[in-house]
Amino acid sequence: MTTFEGLLPKPSAVTPADGTFVSDEPVTPSVTFTDDLPKEGYRLTITREGVRIEAADPAGAFYASQTLRQLHGADRFRAASLHKGPWELPCGTVEDAPRFAWRGVLLDVARHFKPKYEVLRFIDLMAAHKLNVLHLHLTDDQGWRIEVPAYPKLTEVASWRTGSWVGRPPNGTKENDGRPHGGFYTTEDMRELIAYARERHITIVPEVDVPGHSQAAIAAYPELGNTGTRIAVRPEWGISEDILNVSDATVEFYKNVLDHVMEVFDSPVICIGGDEVPTVQWKDNPVAAKRMAEQGYTSEAQLHGWFLGELAAHLTKHGRRALGWDEILDVGDLPEDAVVGSWRGEEAGTTAASSGHDVVMCPEQYVYLDHRQSRHPDEPIAVGFVHTLEDVYGYEPIPPGLKDEFHKHVLGAQAQIWSEHLDNLRRVEYMAFPRLTAFAEVVWSQPEGRSYEEFEARLVNHHLARLDAMGVEYRPLTGPHPWQTRPGVYGRTRELPEN
Repeated sequence: MTTFEGLLPKPSAVTPADGTFVSDEPVTPSVTFTDDLPKEGYRLTITREGVRIEAADPAGAFYASQTLRQLHGADRFRAASLHKGPWELPCGTVEDAPRFAWRGVLLDVARHFKPKYEVLRFIDLMAAHKLNVLHLHLTDDQGWRIEVPAYPKLTEVASWRTGSWVGRPPNGTKENDGRPHGGFYTTEDMRELIAYARERHITIVPEVDVPGHSQAAIAAYPELGNTGTRIAVRPEWGISEDILNVSDATVEFYKNVLDHVMEVFDSPVICIGGDEVPTVQWKDNPVAAKRMAEQGYTSEAQLHGWFLGELAAHLTKHGRRALGWDEILDVGDLPEDAVVGSWRGEEAGTTAASSGHDVVMCPEQYVYLDHRQSRHPDEPIAVGFVHTLEDVYGYEPIPPGLKDEFHKHVLGAQAQIWSEHLDNLRRVEYMAFPRLTAFAEVVWSQPEGRSYEEFEARLVNHHLARLDAMGVEYRPLTGPHPWQTRPGVYGRTRELPEN
């Protein structure tokens, strides 16, 4: 029989009681809604006579059902039940609610496209961990993944490339695999993903990255660029100097793209990126020079903020909020309702929250799950910093030094899964799990009394069996299976500075 001891994420309060509820079938509890619980909260009560759920809202009822699923045992996580005999549940009460409203994961489908069925699978894995925001990185230099009917070349041309780098310099070589790669989501595919996620109380936040990370779009429509020459969808990783120009036509193009995005997506927040924008092509460019003169700017870098401001204002006009990576703090005044994604560290989150802007914490030093999991040479295509399972579990989303009065502006946190080296869901699951399980507890549960040793015991004794039942190809705690390695394919490793 399972017990309350194996629950993940760890609930706020558990009150065990004597006895066991026994049923021939998995129980379907009664559900009532109450206003004495916080948003997304629930109270799950199990007695010998039955099971009932009290919830603040439908999301709370859903999270209660996930807790009940865990209590039924790992067999409830299989596609078809193999359970024999009666189902037994321990008597007691679980009362719970999430710590943060934004419990997110970024899934990069631009660098390596993830077919619809893989995204559906990933949504299921998120739901099992009570995560509620899926940030889809839909556009980048290496591919455009969302259909926009007004601009068919975005899917005819920008959605595929002729090959991809294998590994990443400087540790690796600049070898290209020569294998065409591509794919995109039709409008109906995207609506289906959104509806599927909504049923699991997950909001899909789309990202259309501008004005950098736009080489694929420029390959499809060269007039969006600065050189007037035809370029290819980028097969290499890293930062491209091919960025959008600042003409009225280009701004209008992207307003039309965002109009379609807003028509399809129900998310109140839409990401417009704004990160890693080299301005070399705006220097000595007549279109950029004219725009600078009109705005009274003294440097090309100011055009970065102007471009983002135009699109952010367009979103605000239509009742949506812009989310941008933390470079948006460096390039001019932000719209009051803009959300900042603090990725280069925690300092930007502190600055933004202290000035009254809402923040999603996603610092690469802690929650980039595409980064290597150990220094062992068998880690596949090792890139970035070392983020062990314990490191991720030890992350605290409230930035150090942020005054209490500004904590309300930290909406939550988001784990990042960039896909340069993750060309299928097997690779994603290896990098995500079980670290994403640890992250889920960080953003759901209260920090008081948090113990990695206690978490690891619950993970090993209970939760890994659930992942096994779902067929998740996670990284074993002792290191990768032989088939999870990539011998001879090297990445780009980095080291965190010592404190």
